[in-house]
Amino acid sequence: LPAWQDSQLFIKDLHFDGVPIRIYLPREPSASKRRGVIFIHGGCGIFGSIRSYERICRYIARKSDSVVVSLGYHLAPEYRYPAQTLECLSATVHFLKTADTYGVDPARIIVCGDSVGGTFATSVCQELVHRTDIPKIRAQVLIYPFLQALNFNLPSDQKNAAVPFLFRERAVHFILKYLNKDCSLKEPILAGSHVPGSINLKYRKWISPDLIPDEFKLGYKPPLPTVFLPQVHEEVQELFEPRVSPLLAEDAVVCGLPDTCIVTCEHDVLRDDGLLYKKRLEDNNVHVTWHHVEKGFH
Repeated sequence: LPAWQDSQLFIKDLHFDGVPIRIYLPREPSASKRRGVIFIHGGCGIFGSIRSYERICRYIARKSDSVVVSLGYHLAPEYRYPAQTLECLSATVHFLKTADTYGVDPARIIVCGDSVGGTFATSVCQELVHRTDIPKIRAQVLIYPFLQALNFNLPSDQKNAAVPFLFRERAVHFILKYLNKDCSLKEPILAGSHVPGSINLKYRKWISPDLIPDEFKLGYKPPLPTVFLPQVHEEVQELFEPRVSPLLAEDAVVCGLPDTCIVTCEHDVLRDDGLLYKKRLEDNNVHVTWHHVEKGFH
């Protein structure tokens, strides 16, 4: 949708540090500074836009009486990884520095995203943990985020492999498209052949079916061992970077993250990413609110 007139909101298209954004400001005067919401849309980094998230951003602005900034980061593969994360980061920093201009309390700004927007929101918060020159993010809201590319055989992957709209195979296909990689690598990655034993061993404490609560593992069957393929590993090094797999961030980063709300859906291949990140955050004494949508899908 275009930025139509709205009786309750002022809507403007601007640029924050060169990144296209659409800002939604409540028309009703406020006695104090409002909260700010930075919204990062999903779409695997290759789909989606400010326009396609127009309704939800208006809804958030109206219902929460907040100033909403919708980020229109440029899409892959025309803009190569990690351009999307870096644009989200630079636009967020710009808003934190200029919040007063828009009647926003810089101490009450959250970052929110769905799907890969949740990945970017997570990455932005991780990158800002040690910044002392700008206000701290108050909270992050992660709606069925993609958070790791090591294990595509978790219980939710197995249970929801063929559930629309995000099939398990399609998820890996889109990740490879986003990273501008050869999509023929999909099958060995689905099997786990891109991960050497040393990395599996290192990250088993954070990414493992053993960490998923039993009620989410009904019918789960551990996959057969796979053969490590060094040539595939070399081709997809980006999958092991926290910008793609935020679950791999070190504890020194995770312990400094803001309060977090995680939304997971039962019929979603990414369900267990959210469950694993919830555990990691809680293990690092980060306050987490978790909403699980029993009948929800990606």
